[in-house]
Amino acid sequence: MSSTTHTSTIGAIGAPSRRNTELALLVFAVAIPCFAYANVGLAMTGEMPTGMLGYGLGLGLLAAVGHLVVRKFAPYADPLLLPLATLLNGLGLVVIWRLDQSQRLQQRAENLFGSFSPDAPKQLMFSAVGIALFVAVLILLKDHRILQRYTYISMAVALVLLILPMFFPAVNGAKIWISLGPFSIQPGEFAKIIIAIFFSGYLMVKRDALALASRRFMGIYLPRGRDLGPIITIWAMSLLILVFETDLGTSLLFFGMFVVMLYVATERTSWIVFGLLMSAVGAVGVATFESHVQQRVDAWLHPFSDTVMQQSDQVAQSLMAFGSGGVLGTGLGQGNSDLIGFAANSDFILATFGEELGLAGMMAFLLIYGLIVERGVRTALAARDPFGKLLAVGLSGAFAIQVFVVCGGVMGLIPLTGMTLPFVAQGGSSVIANWALIAILIRISDTARRPAPAPAPNPDAEMTQVVRP
Repeated sequence: MSSTTHTSTIGAIGAPSRRNTELALLVFAVAIPCFAYANVGLAMTGEMPTGMLGYGLGLGLLAAVGHLVVRKFAPYADPLLLPLATLLNGLGLVVIWRLDQSQRLQQRAENLFGSFSPDAPKQLMFSAVGIALFVAVLILLKDHRILQRYTYISMAVALVLLILPMFFPAVNGAKIWISLGPFSIQPGEFAKIIIAIFFSGYLMVKRDALALASRRFMGIYLPRGRDLGPIITIWAMSLLILVFETDLGTSLLFFGMFVVMLYVATERTSWIVFGLLMSAVGAVGVATFESHVQQRVDAWLHPFSDTVMQQSDQVAQSLMAFGSGGVLGTGLGQGNSDLIGFAANSDFILATFGEELGLAGMMAFLLIYGLIVERGVRTALAARDPFGKLLAVGLSGAFAIQVFVVCGGVMGLIPLTGMTLPFVAQGGSSVIANWALIAILIRISDTARRPAPAPAPNPDAEMTQVVRP
């Protein structure tokens, strides 16, 4: 009697792509803004808004294009990033349209500019451009590790983008815009992505040297003196941006992102301590002689004082909007956040959410941002290469810092920074740049979650026979 034993190789079982999960979530991400749009129309006029069909079809088409491209070119990507960004983008369009219907804002725009132009159609167009850039990044960027080749080129490009606004007129006290005829661009939104690429490539090479410590003081490992050069250089550059452009938001974002990535690369708490100390020293030093920064600090400390109210009552109106919203809110379309003025749909758009959705709605709204950051950090943990890990952490950290400084400024936790809330606030540069940021995170997550290919069969392997008597 004999028996034969065959040896075979079993291929690796692929991980589920989760594209159907993404599609189901996208249906909700489009349906929720459509219901919100209908709610606003019914609350303000008692009728369904006339443009609801076009709005729903437009947002649904953009979501469908993004999903099909992800399904084709990044099939193993994280299934939550695209639906979460789509939901935020859709809710932002609804609130911008709601503020466009305000008679107060229309009258104020006519008094200031001679005519009123609604911002919601322009924001929908910017969203389409953002999706187009999202598609281009996924199609052209086959592997995120290609970006590592352009480490120092990205540094040069980022410096150019950060310096250019110095040569253009200030807008509302800050030089953060590049105006080209009827078009204007906020280069800092794109610079944060390019800077993250540079930091990732630089820290991947230098992290071992930066992790070395010379001595220990009060439980903290102090870095060597010669290794303080990079953080001092970045600190000085952020102060120069703050001084010459009076752009507090970009300065905080720029320096904060570097400190976060430095901590992740070296695992040294001392870098966080040095970063916080240097940012505090720099902020206090600049605030002592820069009038624009002083005004923002005064508006933060004393928003209801007569002096601040004579200059601008926007911070006070924002705080009152949050207070009048209560726990459950006044309801979409039934608030008075348009009293904030011309920045109600840009810098202070969060106040509309706070008043009309209340504390409960704000918690859910901020949770969406938290989920995007969490999925970005999860992508960094799953990445198989150090450059991808640092890049995912950098982009997620930049996104988180921007959300914090904007929400903190509008809520009165920190001085106003002049930055825009990602995907929600009115502004083309912000929504376009953040769609590119999401695309890079999706590319990194696709590479991280993609199953390893099964080993090729060995043609020389022969069947082993075991003969038993």
